[in-house]
Amino acid sequence: GFYVGGQESANGWREVLKDLYDRGAQEVLLGVFDGLPGLDAAFKEVYPKADVQHCVVHKVRSTFPKIRVQHRTEVIEDLKTVYNAADEELARAAFDTVKAKWSKLYAKEMRSWEEQLPTLLTFYKYPALIKEAIYTSNPIERMNKEIRKRLKPMNSLTNMDAAEKVIYLDVIDYNERFAERVIRGFG
Repeated sequence: GFYVGGQESANGWREVLKDLYDRGAQEVLLGVFDGLPGLDAAFKEVYPKADVQHCVVHKVRSTFPKIRVQHRTEVIEDLKTVYNAADEELARAAFDTVKAKWSKLYAKEMRSWEEQLPTLLTFYKYPALIKEAIYTSNPIERMNKEIRKRLKPMNSLTNMDAAEKVIYLDVIDYNERFAERVIRGFG
């Protein structure tokens, strides 16, 4: 779908998701999100049986600036033990270790991770072969970055229709380039 809208909100996302549902995307089993407010709730409303996976990469990136410079490398390496664990049980044990180590200095960040842990570790319910495809929303972010990169030098677009045409053509090109690719683990 292609939608032009204002603020990202639960109502806005609900309309987008309902449109996708009405157009045939009715058996969605997993949504991978970067943590936008309202998106999870809207998704669960339209697809109540589906799982939610929060993007681990976004979570790490949002944690990074809140960590003192001298601790950043160590904290990030410790967090990797959580999402790179062999299974969910080991991931939760790794988080307990990280939490015990860093809670005194970074209580708020560790609490945030703990609250989101169930949706950060959803990918463990799925085959290990597809982990890399579902634990992050980076492929979508990459496409958005390419679109922004294309629009930036065109700062003199005459109107919204012109911008929409550029985006539409970029998305068509993107779809054609990736249509035959098989996502690792899904072949």
